[in-house]
Order: sequence, then C-alpha cells, then structure tokens
Amino acid sequence: MEHIYLAFVDTPGFFASLIRYFIKQRYIHVVLSMDARLEEAYSVGRRNPLIPIFAGFERENKRAIYRAFPTAKYKICEMTCNKEQKEQICKTLRRDFKRRFHYHYTVLGLPFIVLGVPFYQKNHYTCSSYIARLLKENEIVISEKHFSLVTPRDIYEYPNKRTIFEGPLAEFLAGDMHYGRYRIRTGGGI
Repeated sequence: MEHIYLAFVDTPGFFASLIRYFIKQRYIHVVLSMDARLEEAYSVGRRNPLIPIFAGFERENKRAIYRAFPTAKYKICEMTCNKEQKEQICKTLRRDFKRRFHYHYTVLGLPFIVLGVPFYQKNHYTCSSYIARLLKENEIVISEKHFSLVTPRDIYEYPNKRTIFEGPLAEFLAGDMHYGRYRIRTGGGI
C-alpha cells in the first residue's frame, strides 16, 4: 500500500473568514501532497499567499505561507491508496502544474456551492473540488456530491484518513510532527 496526504490549512484574513463563515469549519483550505513533509504538494489557491485575488493551480510553498501567515495552523492526514492510484494522481498533478496557468479559482462557482447547485466552468475549481475530482477519477470517492459542490468540510469529514500532525505551521516547519502522545519524525519520511 501507498499513501497520499491531505493538508488542511487555517490562515487569517478577510477572504478566509468569509469561507470559514459559510462552511462552519476552522480549516478552509485543503492541499494534496505526495509526501508527509508537503515537499510536493498542490492545490487550487492563491498564487501569492499575500494576494487572494490571483488564484489558480499551484504547488504549495509552506515556507512562503509561513512568512505571510506566521500564525497559520495545519492538520495533515494520511490516506491509503494503491501504487497505481498514487502514480496516476502524481502524474496528473505534475501535468496540471505544467499547465497551471490554464487552471483558475472558480469565483463564479461560489454562489452555486452555497445554493447546493452543481456548476462547472471548464478548468475552474476550488481547492476541494479539484481534489475531489482528481481522487474520484482514481477511484477514491471523498463525497457522493458532484465534485463542484465538495467543500474542505467534506474532505475533512472523510473517515478513511489518519491524522499525523495538527498544530502551528511553525512547529511543522521545525521538523517534528506530533499526534496525541506519539511523536513522528519526518526527517526521512514516515
């Protein structure tokens, strides 16, 4: 068996507060990673952590996020998959990253999420709708909802994952991950 990783992110800011208000959850952004250290992690989100207006498909830079939001909190979860699923997910993420300027944040889709009406504009996603679609294409069904309606809450509530870290991003960057009484070193992987 292989693993993929979901990182749930809580950052301050007006736009984040607005999303938090509607989804009623602390973590309002979700990232898909190929490794527990989030070295190869992707999402649909801000192209620059300080500028919420410009958003699309990006490779996450946890250090840039820390510089922009030193109080950011993370929850990192591990999901089991098979080798073929992980290879295909990784291949798709890398392909989409090469074409990242063709993918955009779905501002027009936000009211449809609130109304519960599926809406898809080609190559426009939220962080969670992109992940839901990619995982479903690889036979990992996070939610029965249409992918355009999946929120970070739906992914957060997905039961088939295990929390390996929850706490300040600063602590994660320091190199140790804590979960309950257990300490998991991430220097060489998990």
